[in-house]
Amino acid sequence: MTARSPLLELTDVTASYGRIQVLDGVSLSLEDGGAVGILGANGAGKTTTLRAISGMVRTGGSLTFDGRSLRGLRPDQVARLGIAHVPEGRGTLGHLSVRENLLVGAYQRKDRSGVAEDIDRCLDLFPNLADRVSAPAAGLSGGEQQMLAVARGMMAKPRLLLLDEPSLGLAPTTAATVYESIGRLRKETAVSMLVVEQNANLAFTLVDSATVLETGRSVLSGPRDELMGRDEIRRAYLGS
Repeated sequence: MTARSPLLELTDVTASYGRIQVLDGVSLSLEDGGAVGILGANGAGKTTTLRAISGMVRTGGSLTFDGRSLRGLRPDQVARLGIAHVPEGRGTLGHLSVRENLLVGAYQRKDRSGVAEDIDRCLDLFPNLADRVSAPAAGLSGGEQQMLAVARGMMAKPRLLLLDEPSLGLAPTTAATVYESIGRLRKETAVSMLVVEQNANLAFTLVDSATVLETGRSVLSGPRDELMGRDEIRRAYLGS
């Protein structure tokens, strides 16, 4: 039987902002339905890796999604392929209601009945939002805004969800609740996920494997349980 190709594959990817090169050899792969974490300190290139996939920075190397090269594509073209990017900082539209934010996530879709069904599904997956569906997003708590950002990304019906620091700025108990909701989302939808996270303890509750970046390069990767057993990972990222 022929082995299936990864849904997403990065090989020796480089990325630059103008003359400043941020990535200098990032490689990772993600199977369809899988979840991979990207770990690393501030400035390691985690966010830039997601931006490279989304077509937001100039790249080199090989980036493929479902066998198609992502090099040279605009962000809107990448989105149409089935990749949704939930950026750091959430980016919710505060003057719009929760429902209106979800509709923004579905702006490329034409199936009105399907959009309505998916709004109901998102509200079921994130019950905190169901209680605030008509409220302005600006009035939500930090955790609720993060849930809304994830739900809005799912409204595009993506095959791959890019999550950038879902726990950023959240209290530990709130961050854990957000990750529980994302875990339920993964279980019930089978959407593939690439998760940038500094809190490895949280990331390892969700992902199957992870890649560690240092100064723009992949330095270590492997299954979650293997990485959790490595002393250098425990000391640097797990607080033990």
